[in-house]
Amino acid sequence: MKKVFISIALLVVAITAGNAQNTDQAHPKNILDVLSLIRENNKDIQAERALTTAKSLEDKSENNLPDPTVSYSHLWGNQEGMGFTGEFIAEQSFSFPTIYAKRKQLNKERLSQYKYQEDIIRQNVLLQAKNICFDLIYLNRLKEILSERLNNAEQLSKFYRSRLESGSVNRIDMNKIDLELLNAKNEYRVNETSIAAKLQELAALNGGEFIHFEAVEYDSEPIIPNNFEDMKEELISGSAELNFLKTEEAAAMREITLNKNLWFPELRVGYRMNPSSGGQRYNGIIAGVSIPLFANRNKVKQAKANAIYATSKYESGINSTESALRQLWNRAVSLQSSVSEYRTMLDSQDNIKLLNQSIQAGQISIIEYFANVTTIYQSFSNYFQLENEYQKTVAELYKYQL
Repeated sequence: MKKVFISIALLVVAITAGNAQNTDQAHPKNILDVLSLIRENNKDIQAERALTTAKSLEDKSENNLPDPTVSYSHLWGNQEGMGFTGEFIAEQSFSFPTIYAKRKQLNKERLSQYKYQEDIIRQNVLLQAKNICFDLIYLNRLKEILSERLNNAEQLSKFYRSRLESGSVNRIDMNKIDLELLNAKNEYRVNETSIAAKLQELAALNGGEFIHFEAVEYDSEPIIPNNFEDMKEELISGSAELNFLKTEEAAAMREITLNKNLWFPELRVGYRMNPSSGGQRYNGIIAGVSIPLFANRNKVKQAKANAIYATSKYESGINSTESALRQLWNRAVSLQSSVSEYRTMLDSQDNIKLLNQSIQAGQISIIEYFANVTTIYQSFSNYFQLENEYQKTVAELYKYQL
């Protein structure tokens, strides 16, 4: 009985630990944890990973020897006493040995292509997930401001309603406060709806499993060099798209060499036996060649044309990638300056509190209050939006790290 109780206790502990682990996974604390979950659960990433394996195995199978052939024929004579004769043949054909080595080199280049294609899919998915996380942080930060605005509007509404009852303010001012309260409630609800929508997008990328992401701070403040040339080589060499085009060019060059080798004859060897009645039997070997006079015509020209195409694509890719990266860097530098200016200004002010005190003390009019408070909330919204855009721009700049 004691052993039974111990077993049950251990089972309960294991289940509790498993549930705690699942809870931690469903409530990641930062963006890196979210990306780790999506890297494992995303269906597109899983599919591309499986496709890479399938294509690699397909390429290897194309470099195998053809299947051997075995045949036997048995012939009877049409007159008595002729007996029978037969023929047994076992053959194996194979390409010229250098062709297998060339195909192996080509398959190696193709495998690199598949890997870079897998990197492209993974990076695009994780960048999309990262941008959703940035949007959630923006919305969660905006939620705090909207909550503060809603709370201020509710307090102001109570204050003015009591003054309305005492006759200190008129109905027009009260209506303005009620309208501000209505707008504050509506914007808060819209923000909540946007958060729910973004969480659904994140769940879709996570294989349908919901992620509770409630962060209000970015993982880190990304810093970019002041000179694009200082980072250009790193960004270009890390580009999965460019590396894919580069390996495509290398594979096209390998294919030229392979097609040149395909003009070597295909070889065939085997064993032949001819049994007949009376115990007589002939044994021998078979050797032959298949001369590629027609099957490989124009294949070398085709491979060269493909190589020219691949080279042009790679060179064009370098130019377009560098241009796109330079534009991202310029945008990031501009946004970085704007974010810094907003942060410095907003951190040094506490105008909302001062405005609430001033209007309740009768030092400013309701019109002055709304003119100032609208500017402040709009400034915070602009600041959060700029931060969001800056984080997204830098994330795209460093996409190769995902």
